[in-house]
Amino acid sequence: MAIALKNMLGLVCDPVAGLVEVPCVKRNAAGASLAITAADMALAGIESRIPCDEVIEAMYRIGQTMPESLRETGEGGLAATPTGRKLEAAVFGRTAEEVK
Repeated sequence: MAIALKNMLGLVCDPVAGLVEVPCVKRNAAGASLAITAADMALAGIESRIPCDEVIEAMYRIGQTMPESLRETGEGGLAATPTGRKLEAAVFGRTAEEVK
């Protein structure tokens, strides 16, 4: 688990329009692929130099220090791009100016 989780540290959570379609679904697929690779590595005897509990603690600290706009608010990252705002407007039937 530590091997897989270390590769996800600091990942911005920026759901466009507050939904999981963009970019979360693709990230979940990449995360699943990463988990399979990490499991293969563990079965081959490769160990994480950093213990799992410490990786989890580091992830928590990283999350606490990230700006709130990047923590599943839909206010930063890809959600804040012009295209992200247009998609949000289309989902909720508003103009792009209304979602800024």
